Amino acid sequence: MPWWGVASALLANVLYSTGFVLEKRALAALPALSIRQPARVVGHLLSSPLWLGGSLALAAGFAAQLAVYRTLPLAAAQGIFVSGLVLLLLLSSVVLGERTSGRERQSIVAILVALVLVVASLRGEDARAVARTAPPATLLVIAVPSLAAGLLLYRSAERRARRRHRLPTAGVPYGVAVGLLYGVSSLAIKGVSGLLTTHDVPAAAGQLFRSPYPYLLLFTGAAGLVLSQTALQRCRASVIVPVCTTVTCVFTVVCGTVAFGEPLPADPLRLALRLGGTAVAVTVLLALPRHDTPSDPRAPSSLAPGSPPQRLTPRAPSPGPGAPPQPPPNSQELSHEAR
Repeated sequence: MPWWGVASALLANVLYSTGFVLEKRALAALPALSIRQPARVVGHLLSSPLWLGGSLALAAGFAAQLAVYRTLPLAAAQGIFVSGLVLLLLLSSVVLGERTSGRERQSIVAILVALVLVVASLRGEDARAVARTAPPATLLVIAVPSLAAGLLLYRSAERRARRRHRLPTAGVPYGVAVGLLYGVSSLAIKGVSGLLTTHDVPAAAGQLFRSPYPYLLLFTGAAGLVLSQTALQRCRASVIVPVCTTVTCVFTVVCGTVAFGEPLPADPLRLALRLGGTAVAVTVLLALPRHDTPSDPRAPSSLAPGSPPQRLTPRAPSPGPGAPPQPPPNSQELSHEAR
């Protein structure tokens, strides 16, 4: 039933948003992570109980996502997953204290519009149109260049972040790069969900391991863990996760529809609603700012790769009433230059 898939998608949204916020909070207490030391990254992550709790929430969201792909078409599922950005932005503001900009608040409204459009396009017969598998050759032709593009984009963002006199990035390039990896992962999850069955488990397991799905999941899971956690430590979760989710959504809808051959609704109104929801998701990505305000020393995006997390330095207490005026920091130098 489509409504069972909608409920599973909403549950996955709650689990994913909670997991990302817990991981972001845990990353603030960890040493600076670097993708050049992946083993050290994993070691630091596994040493944090709070991060492990976030990972368990994400794992539960993954299980809910398997149920979604068995009952909803890709385009409808991704449109509902985007609605999780609303909860993510709210949690990042309340729990993490991240301030959202006017554009980001406008994106919340746009995300809710996308959710309404996609849900309105669903009908009971959509469950019969859900595809189970994709041709391996077609899947690999889509996955391999996409993974390469994501890794190259992340590397380019790392190089730009090391430049001096740069504006602090808000994390959009990192989010796009990780979104491409997770887009491929989403296609692999879709394939795994189609092969899972309780009938003839040994045969199903053999078919699963002969397919490219588990190996794509292994690669994207390992690479995505290191890249996403490094980026999440440096940049705001309220930017990284929405951009990553939006890219994953658009990639999965476009490439997944081609790879799995799921038909779009034949009814013009339903087709317009579903495509309109996807178009709104793209608008959300374009509306997000590319840079943070450099004047805020607390912004994690101002961290350079490999630098330790910044801490605020306490201000000197202001002189009380009747105290002599304090000279400016460089008053001696100024007087010397005046002479």
